[in-house]
Amino acid sequence: MSDHREVAPPEPGAAWPALTDATRAALREILVHGVLSRAEIARSLGLSRASLTRAVRTLQEYRFVTEVGTGLRGVTGRPSELLRASSGAWEFLGIKLTADRLYAAVTDLGGRVLALHEEAVSDTGPQALVRQVTEVVRVLRAASPAICALGVSVPGDVVTRGGVSVVEVSQFLGWRDVPLSGLLETATGLVTYASNDVDALTAKEHWIGAGAGVRSMALVTVGTGVGFGLVTNGEVSEGAHGRFGRVGHLPVYGGGPDCGVGHHGCVSSYLPSSIIARNAGAVDEGYDEVVERARTGEPRALQALRDAGTALGALLSTVVTLVDPESIVLTGDGLPVYDIARAEVDEAFRRGLRPYEAAVTVVVQPFEFSEWARAAAVLAIRRSLRS
Repeated sequence: MSDHREVAPPEPGAAWPALTDATRAALREILVHGVLSRAEIARSLGLSRASLTRAVRTLQEYRFVTEVGTGLRGVTGRPSELLRASSGAWEFLGIKLTADRLYAAVTDLGGRVLALHEEAVSDTGPQALVRQVTEVVRVLRAASPAICALGVSVPGDVVTRGGVSVVEVSQFLGWRDVPLSGLLETATGLVTYASNDVDALTAKEHWIGAGAGVRSMALVTVGTGVGFGLVTNGEVSEGAHGRFGRVGHLPVYGGGPDCGVGHHGCVSSYLPSSIIARNAGAVDEGYDEVVERARTGEPRALQALRDAGTALGALLSTVVTLVDPESIVLTGDGLPVYDIARAEVDEAFRRGLRPYEAAVTVVVQPFEFSEWARAAAVLAIRRSLRS
């Protein structure tokens, strides 16, 4: 006797349904790999034919996946039904917060971007910023009523307490102990997940970005700050206290300038954009102006970029030495360091690894803040899958 039951198609913006472990696992395989046959899913997850049939039927009834024809897959050479994530029924909103800008992205279930939005942040106080995010959510949900969850990424330490994502500290936003996901759920009515921004970007790059398909990957971001994310055994490392990846204060020189918190000669004494500007003597200029001066060969600006390049190379070699990843993804709005000071980066990288050769690929990912917002939407997708 069949246990099949008809499931009503989800209404726009419906709550994420309860799914069995096998059904969630099958959906995750499709989301990560894009298009898969039933046989490939069963083989990857070790599911019986009956279990897979039930899982796929549920995914189709809830409009999580759709058939996209047949193809020759596997060693048998026989045509097989192909499945991919659906568009239209389930959408997600991701928001990346900085000290002066808010970036938003609406994606479908597969992480494909459907809409982008950005605006200035005038007040970083928690209540004011929650109100601003709530208004952005209202406007975007009016245009995309299928949004079912919200992901928010912030520069800071984020931990989970009693099911609520709490920003323990964010120096860039001036926050301490802000229960962000709880405040936004109350204000917007959407299930909300919050995360450190580098952790969210690491997960996105591993799932649907430059690190897709690898079991181990490191992410290094350079710009306003220096960030580090890590994937091992296919999972993002988050640490026990929301403080994973604090590589900005690794020492790279003996002595050297003060980084601003009392360290001398650490990564943050040379690599953050504002520090590069300071080291270049740019009293009334920003990072972009220093980069232009360096490109014209102006000695002090060029030296500041070269010192930053040495710090970056030392950081990359330390990452390889400690975690031995398959690849390192390098991104951020400070990427001109890698471009202008490539010789210094490469030399410090090789020097840090001697006597070993680097069996790792460094992938430079062009920087767009919209990708950080997309990463926050993918955070909502991933967390929904755990529900």
